[in-house]
Amino acid sequence: MITANTISERPLFHNVFRISAMKTLGSRIAHYRTAAKMSQASLAKACGWASQSRVGNYEKDTREPSLEDIAQMAKVLGIDQGMLLMQGQQPSIEANAELIGTMAAWDSKTPLGDDEVAIPLYKEVELAAGGGATEVIEVPGRLLRFAKSTLREAGVHESNAVCATVRGHSMERLIMDGATIGIDTGSKHIEDGEIYAFDQDGMLRVKYLYRLPGGGVRVRSENSDEFPDETLTPEQFANIRMLGWVFWWSTVRRRRGLSIAK
Repeated sequence: MITANTISERPLFHNVFRISAMKTLGSRIAHYRTAAKMSQASLAKACGWASQSRVGNYEKDTREPSLEDIAQMAKVLGIDQGMLLMQGQQPSIEANAELIGTMAAWDSKTPLGDDEVAIPLYKEVELAAGGGATEVIEVPGRLLRFAKSTLREAGVHESNAVCATVRGHSMERLIMDGATIGIDTGSKHIEDGEIYAFDQDGMLRVKYLYRLPGGGVRVRSENSDEFPDETLTPEQFANIRMLGWVFWWSTVRRRRGLSIAK
């Protein structure tokens, strides 16, 4: 059984942080003045101006400051004048990930939990006859542990779930070399633009598929710059063995010099 990790689905925390957008020059002047703990009067005095109304008018956007005045305010506030000159809305900052739990290592001796299932691994192997010919088969004893809840969320019945390993760079940056993928063998009907795993002349391939008029199929790679589209005729596609829809993938980052476990 493949050594893998499961993740507890107990939420630990979820925080989202935002900063207020400063859409106008006046609002930015007021923001950085307040951050510097200065009043309008003290900023005006530090800039060598006679009245605080000059700063007030700038902050209300009723008067547009000259570039010289902007440079002077930025110098007093201790910021780059580009921070005041920024046009448009300042982008919001927010968390883009959620910590959902800790990882629990397991091996072939660890019993399955109530919400877990072990799914088989498919692999491209060389035929005993040699000559470079290959076939795609289920590897005996090689299993990957999955949470049943994950399969339910993807709409995949556990009896239809299998896994495989992707080789090569044709699906990068989406699916990296060495990634493990989950395949729904119950979903073989092509929905344009979805990713499927299929056996083509003994080669295990993972690609976007598109139906064409007349029964042909377009095969597309994520890395289309290096791997241009292919077109399969109806006759060629009839010889393809569809494994199913790819519903999941996972990549383990490896240090340089380390090989993938076989």
